[in-house]
Amino acid sequence: MAADKASTGRRRPKESAAASPARTISAPLLGVSGQSSREATLDESVFGSDVKPHLVHEAVRADLNARRAGTQSAKSRGLVAGGRGKPWRQKGTGRARAGTIRAPQWVGGGVAFPPQPRGYAVKVNRKAYRSALRGALSSHASEGTLAVVDKSAFDEPSTKKAAAFIDAWGQELPVLLVATDDEVGLAKSFRNLERVVVVHPSEVEVAAILWARALLVSETALEAVQGRAS
Repeated sequence: MAADKASTGRRRPKESAAASPARTISAPLLGVSGQSSREATLDESVFGSDVKPHLVHEAVRADLNARRAGTQSAKSRGLVAGGRGKPWRQKGTGRARAGTIRAPQWVGGGVAFPPQPRGYAVKVNRKAYRSALRGALSSHASEGTLAVVDKSAFDEPSTKKAAAFIDAWGQELPVLLVATDDEVGLAKSFRNLERVVVVHPSEVEVAAILWARALLVSETALEAVQGRAS
């Protein structure tokens, strides 16, 4: 009897749900004219991720803080030259007592609570930053503001062609372009355009991606960007 109760109390293993069909994420592959010739397939694990606002906020805060030099400095009353002696005796002059002419209330005196050089770096875990980066890239992919530049589009530098490329694409500025060191013609073509920033795949930041209204990734740099966010 006890054996029957024990057998009936066991949980049956859940039947495995049917696997959902794989979703293909793509972006237009643009030629030198700025028109889409075909679609470039994107990594679903990178460009199909969910956006986690709290992680994005942490990553942007860390990126912006890392740009701060932290070199502000001022002298306190102990660092200003002079003022070693008492300017007048303590009593009998009719004036307020003073111990040094380098106190903050004196002209030429030190600063009260002066700023000192410091670092503003904020630590973000590597997995959290990658998750925020995937969310930022996925946001551009879902909104249709992401495109891939054909690797043979800009063999020779031409700012005029780059400006026509942006106009034909029809996206809002500012634009962030990700290109490798070998794509000299592509980088030189876009770097002189107003409100267009060219970065290396290793320099891609969450703050820069969110700052840009549109994102361009060269066909050669696409694999490096996906690897950085994986």
